[in-house]
Amino acid sequence: MNKNEFIEAVSSEARLTKSDAANAIDAVFTAIAKALVAGEKVSVSGFGTFEVKVKPARTGINPATKEKIAIPERKAVAFKVAKNLKESVN
Repeated sequence: MNKNEFIEAVSSEARLTKSDAANAIDAVFTAIAKALVAGEKVSVSGFGTFEVKVKPARTGINPATKEKIAIPERKAVAFKVAKNLKESVN
């Protein structure tokens, strides 16, 4: 499902115009992104949890030269699916 199909599904499910559904979807994703940038965890009951996790620094190997390289610490967005949703998919 791409964004346009998602907007179509939300507009029919919530009985909104496509424009209103698109605005609502954009607002939700913007709010999630802002919370993650601020270091907050976002939990949606029955769906899952978005959070920022720190990946530690490590040593990697350049496959072309076999040279060891230092990979710095970084932050990554993680999503943990809710138990109910996980069970319904399986």
